[in-house]
Amino acid sequence: MAPRTVTIALAVALVLHAAPCTAAPGRMRGSAAVRGAEQSDRMVSTKDVESSLSGALEEVFGGGAAASSRLGRIEASMWQTYQALPKNSAGRLGPRAVRHIIHSYFAKEHGWLINGLEHHGMQQNVSEVHEVDILQDKAPAFVEALLEARRAGHGLSLDDVVAMAAALERLIVNESLDLLQTAYVLNEHTVADKIDVRALHQVLSSYLLIFELGTHGNGTDVQRHRAIKNAVTSAGGKWPVLAAFGADAVRNHDFESRHRTNPFVERTYGFGEASRIVEGLAQDYGMWQNMECRQMKEELVSLDPDGSGHVPLKVFYSQPPTADYQFTESVEYLRTVGALDESTGSVRIANYMAGPSNCIARSTYYSVCCLSDCEGMMNELEGKIRAPAAEPEHLLAVIGNLSTASAEMLLPQAAAASRLREIAGRSGGQVPLHGRLFAEFLHRAFPAECPYPHVLEDAAASTPGHWAGGRATASREERHRHVEADDGEAEVPVAPTAWSDEEVLPVHEAPRPVRSARSGLALWVVLAAAAMAVLRSMLAVWRSAMALSGAEKEKGYVLPMRI
Repeated sequence: MAPRTVTIALAVALVLHAAPCTAAPGRMRGSAAVRGAEQSDRMVSTKDVESSLSGALEEVFGGGAAASSRLGRIEASMWQTYQALPKNSAGRLGPRAVRHIIHSYFAKEHGWLINGLEHHGMQQNVSEVHEVDILQDKAPAFVEALLEARRAGHGLSLDDVVAMAAALERLIVNESLDLLQTAYVLNEHTVADKIDVRALHQVLSSYLLIFELGTHGNGTDVQRHRAIKNAVTSAGGKWPVLAAFGADAVRNHDFESRHRTNPFVERTYGFGEASRIVEGLAQDYGMWQNMECRQMKEELVSLDPDGSGHVPLKVFYSQPPTADYQFTESVEYLRTVGALDESTGSVRIANYMAGPSNCIARSTYYSVCCLSDCEGMMNELEGKIRAPAAEPEHLLAVIGNLSTASAEMLLPQAAAASRLREIAGRSGGQVPLHGRLFAEFLHRAFPAECPYPHVLEDAAASTPGHWAGGRATASREERHRHVEADDGEAEVPVAPTAWSDEEVLPVHEAPRPVRSARSGLALWVVLAAAAMAVLRSMLAVWRSAMALSGAEKEKGYVLPMRI
């Protein structure tokens, strides 16, 4: 994607006389996971767990009413998906379902694609939450506790998943505060300084610039950063809108804190106040930038000749220089991520929008990506079905009344009912909500909203880092070749291909081997030892209304991975 309005990268390139900055590919730090796999009988020190997580968890769970409200917000966002995911015999989520719900939460609420939780297409072998980069870096003992929970096969409850999401959210926000400190340095301030509103706007502008483009290798070179910022601000383009986003955050903070300030004294801001503003920026940025995603989708829909959710390659590459968006992704990229419909020689709008080339502002641990319209539809379906599978007739009735659907279902009613019955016939009379065949059904029914469930050959292809350095971009010659193609060639859409027969159930766990009673007890003890004493303050807040026995108070509380 190359919008005409986004001139920031061009301005920076002119200053640096170099290629645009690209983030380093996502890294899979497996040392903690390997240690856990090799030493399944090793006790995980409670002290190690507490030292790894105490900072983040204190902020998440030790903040009284605010922390309780945050946990309630996360639970409200998750509970519908939780109800609809398959459970184990104890009524809890297995590792694959945990991965799905954590990914879904961050994608839906923030537009965040967390390194280690990327889209894997419809693969059975998916990475698990313990492989997330930020957990392996910031909370290795927690990773080992997750590994033990997986081996024991007990699964996680909704409370457990909420706590995990809150901790991840806090760790990621803390990374934003590291960028804020860099912004202070680049504006020649220290975190001990009180700064006026003009200086604050300069600091926030630097923060947003770093967040969008990275530090270009040096977070302390004041003159270089100043040159970049001057080039960006003078270039116009998207920058005024981005600066307004930061200014709105300051105004909102000022309004909320108006009762705690003296209106007769010039307002100054400490690092703590700047941090709270940046927390809001970090969490709201994905929703804010999604406005541009929607504009781009509207542009693609306007290029769809028949409302099928597809844009012929010839048209895709034929945008005039005055168009707001220039689409330059290569056929190889489009094919790899599932955005190319080989049978019609066209680009699937929904798959293109969900592709990694439309992720921006890559940080060390996550990228900001376009929000999926289909995620909202699935969330509503999950809330109404409240089960992992449903009978065809009931499911079709719910789909026909989705409030989140932005268009009418394209499949005729009879054809839709017939297809759902075929899928159910393969799965014991019910349609699995999170299976590949139902995802294909949704794509056919809502082609501009729901991506085709492409099976990736390499899971890394779903990550923004895999396509860094211009690897996703088509050459001028490649684009010209498709633009000049005869109308009689494969560029003209034809009838859609037949329904697929390949079912994949990525959130369902594979059958587990039966463990001996001794092995199960040993793992139970290891997990219990790893879990002790971390969430004392959290449980005091979260469960303050529950009566606790004197014995429970005496022995303390445990990590919310109860077994």
